[in-house]
Amino acid sequence: MSADSPAAQARFKKKYNLPFPLLCDVERKVAQSYGVLKEKSFLGKTFLGIERTTFLIDSSGKIKKIFPKVRIEGHPQDVLAALQE
Repeated sequence: MSADSPAAQARFKKKYNLPFPLLCDVERKVAQSYGVLKEKSFLGKTFLGIERTTFLIDSSGKIKKIFPKVRIEGHPQDVLAALQE
């Protein structure tokens, strides 16, 4: 889920030929409720931004695992391993 606009999501989906829907949280309500809307800083300025986080949620809606402060390298393998547990 991203705070990007639906149009930006559509471009991203097309660019990477993704076969699944992408979710938009333009108003950042979901990010707020999941606790990932955080104060960040860049070039000496602070702002509210979304901390990249992965949540594994089971079919009943229960969060099974949280991967905070995600870095791309190795992350897909870590998520796959958690799914296989």
